[in-house]
Amino acid sequence: MPDTATQTAPQQALADRLARVEERIAAACERAGRSRSEITLVAVTKVFPTDVIRAARAEGLSCFGENRARELRDKAGELPGAFEGGDGKTPVVEWHMVGHLQRNKAKFVARHADVFQALDSPRLADELDKRAAKNDRVLPCLAQVNITGAEQKYGLAPESLHAFLDELASRKHLRVEGLMAMASYTDDDEKVRGQFSRMKELFDTYDAAGNPRVEMKCLSMGMSNDFEIAVEEGATMLRLGSALFGPRPYDD
Repeated sequence: MPDTATQTAPQQALADRLARVEERIAAACERAGRSRSEITLVAVTKVFPTDVIRAARAEGLSCFGENRARELRDKAGELPGAFEGGDGKTPVVEWHMVGHLQRNKAKFVARHADVFQALDSPRLADELDKRAAKNDRVLPCLAQVNITGAEQKYGLAPESLHAFLDELASRKHLRVEGLMAMASYTDDDEKVRGQFSRMKELFDTYDAAGNPRVEMKCLSMGMSNDFEIAVEEGATMLRLGSALFGPRPYDD
């Protein structure tokens, strides 16, 4: 942690928010009988500039999430991720692409993302597999599930998830490491809890034996409005934006 006597006001605000988030995660872990070490925090920096990311790195955060492929590309140009800057000479962050991806932008994710969290169709898997091969890599992915059932939401239907994972066995340049989902944006905590519980069931019941492209080790669920419930229901990764950085300066 940096010396608080030398921190700027924005840096101190970030440090204070992070401390409150960590207190809430720790309390949720205690309620659920879990260890804080089981959970990875991804700071979602959509529309925030790279100086905010540098400030977050100074506070000990290392995983950052972007919603747009071109924004990921541009920020990774300034702050290379582990795949691009893993030579030990360049400061490294871990870039997560957490938003919906159009196939014509797959090249940006295959080149710059360390983890892609929104794999939701065979056609996208094909394009990413091809692009990852051109970059001589295996791209870690999470399969996105539409756990709310809302038509306007992206993701696989829960009932089709396991068959989709089976189908990925032939994609040699993708590695699925778990699942991602967004719960309904609602004040009904029990509705959210039920959706997260269903995600944990899907996560626990997939049999990856015989599928070399799938290893179920990451369950990414929980955002700024519901992350404590996600922790209680088994999340291993949280994606937090406003809880860490406050309101976005703009969001188009």
